Amino acid sequence: MAQNIKKSAKDMVKAALSTVPAISVEDALGLVDNDTHVFVDLRDGTEQSKTGTIPGAVASSRGMMEFHIDPESPAHKPAFNQDKTYVFYCASGGRSALAAKVAMDMGLSPVVNLSGGVVAW
Repeated sequence: MAQNIKKSAKDMVKAALSTVPAISVEDALGLVDNDTHVFVDLRDGTEQSKTGTIPGAVASSRGMMEFHIDPESPAHKPAFNQDKTYVFYCASGGRSALAAKVAMDMGLSPVVNLSGGVVAW
């Protein structure tokens, strides 16, 4: 019997986008060398090698992000333990919106989503 999916990925992204604050590429460009912001690249290594990363970004694939944020996890990344604003991004903004929502639910703050992702960058 087929599964009865009650909420589509599109619906989940839409809900995340309505919850997570967004930042435009234009506004984010000026924050790359700003020590009050951390850019978080949620794409996998293959995507990063094809299109590059934003300078200084922390790599945290969508599948490992929760473990990188959690200070009790053996996979914790100290970059997530700072009093800074976290700018999440992916290819186009959907995965990063979902990830930013989860990060906010975990208590990471402040978190923003880069509108349009690397495609817009």
